[in-house]
Amino acid sequence: MKQFNKYGILVVGGGHAGTEAAFICSKIGIKTAVITMDTKSVGRMSCNPAIGGLAKGQIVREMDVLGGSMGEFTDKSGIQFKILNRTKGRSVWSPRAQVDKRVYEKLVRNKITKQSIKLIEGEVVNLFVKNNRIHGVVLRTGDIIHSHAVIITCGTFLSGIIHIGGRKALAGRLGEGPSSGLTDALKSLGFNAGRLKTGTPPRIDKKSVLWDKTKEAFGDLNPVPFSYITKNFSPPNIPCHTVRTNEQCHNIIKNNLEKSPMFTGDIAGIGPRYCPSIEDKVHRFSHHDSHTLFLEPEWLNSDQIYTNGFSTSLPEAVQLRALRKIPALKNAVFFRPGYAIEYDFFHPAQLKSTLETKEVSGLFFAGQINGTSGYEEAGAQGLLAGINAAAFIEERAPIVLTRDQSYIGVMIDDLITKDTQEPYRMFTSRAEFRLMLCYSNTEERLYEISNSAGLLENKKKKNIEQRIRIKEKIRSALFKSLSPNEIKKPNFTLKHKQKASVVLKRPDVSINDIPKHYFKNIDIENKVPEWSRNELYLDVEAEVKYEGYIKRHLKDVEKLKNNEFKKIPPKVDYFSMVGLSTEAKEKLSFVRPENIGQAMRISGLTAADISVMMVNLHRI
Repeated sequence: MKQFNKYGILVVGGGHAGTEAAFICSKIGIKTAVITMDTKSVGRMSCNPAIGGLAKGQIVREMDVLGGSMGEFTDKSGIQFKILNRTKGRSVWSPRAQVDKRVYEKLVRNKITKQSIKLIEGEVVNLFVKNNRIHGVVLRTGDIIHSHAVIITCGTFLSGIIHIGGRKALAGRLGEGPSSGLTDALKSLGFNAGRLKTGTPPRIDKKSVLWDKTKEAFGDLNPVPFSYITKNFSPPNIPCHTVRTNEQCHNIIKNNLEKSPMFTGDIAGIGPRYCPSIEDKVHRFSHHDSHTLFLEPEWLNSDQIYTNGFSTSLPEAVQLRALRKIPALKNAVFFRPGYAIEYDFFHPAQLKSTLETKEVSGLFFAGQINGTSGYEEAGAQGLLAGINAAAFIEERAPIVLTRDQSYIGVMIDDLITKDTQEPYRMFTSRAEFRLMLCYSNTEERLYEISNSAGLLENKKKKNIEQRIRIKEKIRSALFKSLSPNEIKKPNFTLKHKQKASVVLKRPDVSINDIPKHYFKNIDIENKVPEWSRNELYLDVEAEVKYEGYIKRHLKDVEKLKNNEFKKIPPKVDYFSMVGLSTEAKEKLSFVRPENIGQAMRISGLTAADISVMMVNLHRI
């Protein structure tokens, strides 16, 4: 047995959560090491070749302001960029990008080298814990690596099992072995584990697709990047393609459902409701004649095509037969079939809002170990866990993001207070304050937090500060009064002088209708990149138009904050509380909420339960 030199922080796992954690810890100045079973797979995009999407795009922007790297990597590796939900209100617009997987992974590995982060190849099977505090990890070889804090980001590797029809294989990803010892080690420390599943679709040979029978889907002509550090932005606009399933395809799937492990009961874990398998789609939504599939290149000029929308655990031969009933795919050839994977996770109610575990001091969880699904969700958790692990060992105040500040705050609060029964995926509908959480106003929401913690490099800091100043100038310009004849629009009349901000509230007026000379002193062209200019004006316009709703939100936020300030002692004995229902006692004992606000958001607790709990707390 060897005893290695002590690190400040050890990160277990080299996926999106692990690398974001390592990057921020190293940036803060902590001696950091990443332990992974395969150093060649660090930063791998194991599923779809895309970053962002509904609410996920907001998360990436938030990460960027908090010192994360995902946005920068995406801008440099992206091959198509698009703002989703443009036909809806601006608060739910969400950026998404198709990326070149190989370039993305290379950028991750290069940054690890640049920041002198130590990569250690090995499998963690136990934790070195004394007096409920972490002191390092134990490898399968018996070697101990010491550290002041540990962040576990194991993805789908904890006791992972891959299913393809009746075939099973112990694996964390296809071709990569599982982590088989850590679950038992964590259980022995008092952690409560569960079982989840997720899936991935087949990859098919580009040359086998009849492209003239597909429909092209391009990105935006004026693309918007993710990172505030990006200036000159002109990515290629490589199209994806769409096809639709049909009755023949569905019949093959229906006739072979008994061969799907999800229907035979071979998979005990629960899958993601909002990213269903093709079996689920055909079975649960039988009233639909067809479903859209997206054919996405895995990298620029890739021979491998990702069949987004066809996640499955059916036997390989059945998958191929079904896909070949689609005209464009009648000659389809597989590089690899789709498969389902089940894995262990640990109920996130066992975490603090900092992502530190309640059971063991200095131990943090991030990513799929917490029951989430998606690169963005994992990366954001890794980033926050890294920030707070560094704060822990430096004895600084942690960063806790709230529901009114960020989608990241919504996600972490949901994980802690909701009963996680399926892989958690972020959506705009989960954020009750989404009017205030636009993807493009992230800098105003999170800059002060990030700047106070020293998370930003000077260049990005300068760009963000410039955006904030320009928005203030745009707001000031709207306080000027408009004369009746200054807006020239059909069927528009203004009877007397009014402030531009008042006129802008009218549904038939946009900020582009305000005469340009009102903004002549802003000099925006010379101060921010071209892609950023439109965002700034549209953000201010949305603020003006939704002012009444936002004021209502702010009143709700005040109530929320009042409840967050009411702390609950960590060792409360809920089972001794008089008048509290048995269900409430069990849920409160499991979650152990940090404050009244968290307690109020625990699934299944009633207003009466909260009232009884608060009466009992006053007696303590």
